[in-house]
Amino acid sequence: MLRIAIQTKGRLNEQSIELLADCGVTIRDDKRKFLMRAEDFPAEILFLRDDDIPQTVEMGAADIGIVGYNEVAERGCRVDVLQKLGFGGCRLSLAIPKNEQYVSLEYFNGKRIATSYPNVLKKFFGEKGIEAEIHTITGSVEISPAAGLADAIFDIVSSGGTLVSNGLVEVEKVLFSEAVLIGNPGMDTSKRAVVNQLMSRFESVRNGKGKKYLLMNVPSSALEQAVRLLPAMKSPTVIPLADGNWCSVQTVVDDKNLWNVIEDLKGIGAEGILVLNLDKVVL
Repeated sequence: MLRIAIQTKGRLNEQSIELLADCGVTIRDDKRKFLMRAEDFPAEILFLRDDDIPQTVEMGAADIGIVGYNEVAERGCRVDVLQKLGFGGCRLSLAIPKNEQYVSLEYFNGKRIATSYPNVLKKFFGEKGIEAEIHTITGSVEISPAAGLADAIFDIVSSGGTLVSNGLVEVEKVLFSEAVLIGNPGMDTSKRAVVNQLMSRFESVRNGKGKKYLLMNVPSSALEQAVRLLPAMKSPTVIPLADGNWCSVQTVVDDKNLWNVIEDLKGIGAEGILVLNLDKVVL
C-alpha cells in the first residue's frame, strides 16, 4: 500500500486533492481524517502540515509527498524530487520598506531580516558574501518591518499584493518554487512501480492543461495548407468523407493559439470547426 502525504490545509491542499482525483485516486472528502484510504487506487492519503512532509517522507512514514519545493529546500531532508507538478508557483524573495533606497545586495549587510526560511536565506547570503542578522519568525513575517522587529523580510511571494499592503517592495528573487512530488529514496521495487504509474498519470493530466481538441471539415484541395497550419503531437488525423471533395481533420492545439489557428483555417475554407476541451493527454 502506497502512502501519499499532502497538506492538510493551505494553498496546495485543494490542488493536490484535485490532481489525485483526476488521476483516479479519490477520497471521500466528507469524512476527512488524518489518514484516509483511496477508494480506487492502492494508496492511502496522509494529511500533514506542509513543513512536516519532507521529514515524513525522509523517515519512510510516507512513501511520497506533494509539497512546495520551498519546503524541500528549507528542510534539507534526504528525499528525491521525482516530478514537478506545474501548480502552486511562487518565489522566495527579499523585500524592504518601499521608502528605502535599494541599489544592490550590499544593502543587507548588517541588516535584520525576518523570515520563516532561515536555512535558504543563510545559504544564499553565504554564497553572496552578505553578513546579516537572520531572525526566524513563524507568524506573519510581512508585518515585521512596520513593527520594528526587522529591517527587511525574506518570504513567499505569489502576486505581491501582501507586500504592497504592508508597505514593502520586492528587491531580490532568490528561489522559484512550485509543487513537486518527492519520494523516499529507499522505496522498494513494488512501491516504486506504483509511483511510476502515478507519475505517468500526473504527466497525462499536465499534458492536457491549456490544450484544445479541434475537429473540422477541410476541402480536399486545401488539405496540404491545413496540415501546414496545424500543430500536432505527431501529425494531424485526416479522414476522407463520403463527399470526396472534403475530408475531416483532427488535431490538438495550444489554447493560447486557438483563435489565430481558427481564423487561418477559415481563410482556406475549413468549415464545421468544433473545439473540445481536453482532460488528459497520454503520450
